[in-house]
Amino acid sequence: MADEKGDRKPGLATLAEELQKKAKAEIEGLKQPEKTQIFKAIFRVKHDDSDRSRALGILNSLFLHLHPSKVNRDAVKYSFTWGMGGITLYLFIVLTFTGALLMFYYQPIPVQAYRDVAYLSSSVPFGQLLRNMHRWAAHLMVIAVWLHMVRVFLTGSYKKPREFNWCVGVLLLVFTMLLSFTGYLLPDDQLGFWAVTVGTNIARATPLLGHVGPFGPQLGLTRYNDVRFALLGGSIIGANALVRAYIWHCIAIPIIVAILMGVHFWRIRKDGGISGPAPMTLESEVLPEEERAPEEVVASIRGPGR
Repeated sequence: MADEKGDRKPGLATLAEELQKKAKAEIEGLKQPEKTQIFKAIFRVKHDDSDRSRALGILNSLFLHLHPSKVNRDAVKYSFTWGMGGITLYLFIVLTFTGALLMFYYQPIPVQAYRDVAYLSSSVPFGQLLRNMHRWAAHLMVIAVWLHMVRVFLTGSYKKPREFNWCVGVLLLVFTMLLSFTGYLLPDDQLGFWAVTVGTNIARATPLLGHVGPFGPQLGLTRYNDVRFALLGGSIIGANALVRAYIWHCIAIPIIVAILMGVHFWRIRKDGGISGPAPMTLESEVLPEEERAPEEVVASIRGPGR
């Protein structure tokens, strides 16, 4: 018995030491999570302390590629960028979250849709707050997208090499307006009814798409096969129009916008980061001519490229 107890004690001591070593390793891993195997399995890159490895980790990672390895200091100055792109993304996330919660209390059925909105506003705890958050976030997203487009235009950020991303941004602007427009009909009230009536009547005058617009009759378009009929699911605003607006607003357009946003952010990353004005030189970087090297003085006299 004594021998068995003596054999057990060293075994328990060895086990305790191993546990302590594992615990210390886990603690060290929490201090440096990028060194853990789980982190490496997610990002699939070699992580060491070299600058090249860190840059490659950003360039080759799906999760980190949105942030460039190097950023122009003038491009992140808030007075130039306004931050409207990031604000738009934040508002889109708010709209997605609040819209998903609103779907629990809404049915796209005429008359019942209006009752659901009234019930949500009057009887559901924090229902009015939830609806107002969704509505005001939608208004602010439209404003933020327009201001973002104005900023990009004023700073010339649509020029080379960002022409493609400018086109993607224009598409995002169009789909943002369509999100706002399709959401008008969902409460099934008078405001939504007449807003969609005016909007679809404008759509039927679209060139090549509407039966009233230019080249519409020549293409054989009628009130029963043009773009207005496709939007409403019929010739009048009824149950089909409400269902189609619901599908476009809650499923189709958000998926399209999410994909375009991913492409937009990826192109920002590939085109050199956040766009802004031309790089400026700090006063501390400007040295008097007598303090500069002779070859720099000659180069400044000759000019660039000579």
